[in-house]
Amino acid sequence: MLGTRRHGFGNVVGHVPGAENLTSLAQWSQSQLDPTLDWDDVAWIRSLWKGPLILKGIMDAEDARRALDSGAQALVVSNHGGRQLDGAPATIDVLPEIARAVGDQMEVWMDGGIRSGQDVLRALASGASATMIGRAFLHGLGAMGGAGVTRALEIIRNELDLSMAFCGVRDVRAVDGSLLWPPRA
Repeated sequence: MLGTRRHGFGNVVGHVPGAENLTSLAQWSQSQLDPTLDWDDVAWIRSLWKGPLILKGIMDAEDARRALDSGAQALVVSNHGGRQLDGAPATIDVLPEIARAVGDQMEVWMDGGIRSGQDVLRALASGASATMIGRAFLHGLGAMGGAGVTRALEIIRNELDLSMAFCGVRDVRAVDGSLLWPPRA
């Protein structure tokens, strides 16, 4: 790394006013985050927005219950790719407790670590209503453009179908914790 040329963030540097180098880019990035954001802000947003509300970044059962109490229709179990806090738990590890905390009162989506159909199956069996697959489709996009995105989705769908078949499940709605080892209720 020390022997290579310096790299920049070409998709931002020169395109964001004032972000002309890595130092000013870091300052701009920091200015985009509000560390004072709290549940009162979520209540304020809910008072202004009557449409569907989805909260991303939920990593514990207490916050899941607060998301439910806030009037959100869904939550996303996400550690934002582990970029925000070194040592944050993996989303698949906190998912079961979060799903139990809200039961069937709201949708629980999971973000992070989904690279295959087996990962989707594991997340569904652990309590997720759905998963997000950001990196997988980005790899397809980078490799083959729009056709690569389609192919990435087809691969994940086929892997999910095969994994379900290996577990004796024909309908994704029948996936539950009994497919895991050790089995979960």
